[in-house]
Amino acid sequence: MNKFLVLYRSTASNQEQLKNTTPEQRKAMMDEWAAWGQKTGKALLDMGAPFGESAVIEGAAVPGHIGGYSFVQAASLDEAKKLFVGHPHFKAPGASVQLLSVMSMPGM
Repeated sequence: MNKFLVLYRSTASNQEQLKNTTPEQRKAMMDEWAAWGQKTGKALLDMGAPFGESAVIEGAAVPGHIGGYSFVQAASLDEAKKLFVGHPHFKAPGASVQLLSVMSMPGM
């Protein structure tokens, strides 16, 4: 199995997305994420967490926001992609999901 870091990207920060939502709407969103986690089963290694404020230390920031992360496992990148069909993150403005294959450190 291969391990993948999942980055949840959007054109709006988490703070911007949440500022106009009710507690009921936030609960409904979290329920959708929980349902996705249940459906994904053992392929979901770590549900991860959302991100708050961030800073770029050097260089230029890329456009958009990284709203959070997860870790999943799958036999291949194509198999990992299938885990995200209908994912609730795609309801966010300008949403995308980036999968990054985690490689072994040489000599470690």
